[in-house]
Amino acid sequence: MAEPGARTAEAAEDRGWRLRHLPLLLAASAVMGAVAAVVGGVAGGGDAAIGAAAGVAVTAFSYTLTTVVLAWADSRDSQLVLPFGLGLYVAKFTLLGAVMVGVASTGWPGLIPLCLGIAAGVVVWTGVHIWWLTTVHARRTRG
Repeated sequence: MAEPGARTAEAAEDRGWRLRHLPLLLAASAVMGAVAAVVGGVAGGGDAAIGAAAGVAVTAFSYTLTTVVLAWADSRDSQLVLPFGLGLYVAKFTLLGAVMVGVASTGWPGLIPLCLGIAAGVVVWTGVHIWWLTTVHARRTRG
């Protein structure tokens, strides 16, 4: 494990490392959102198309917010990552739960496609992030 001073010097040399993966993940999410809208539209009409695309957008927004907040916290002090991460997690899932209960109470037919869009967004974001870490980032750290 590297010494804290070495890690700080390395991070200072490459200021963009914390967010370097974000454009690729957002592009993959945009593609998934378009696919979800088409599939939702074909399978269930306009409400399903909107719901599926919105689900992917919810996931992309949530993960982007987490990435930016944790990158900021880590750039200030790595000991801030855990409290900010946990606080953000609690806040996001409380808000998501409240929104889902609110949407469910309306009887909107796009609710199930919204849930499926969230799940699809999670799978795509996580899959692309794993790919990025094991290929692109691994190449960078090896030299």
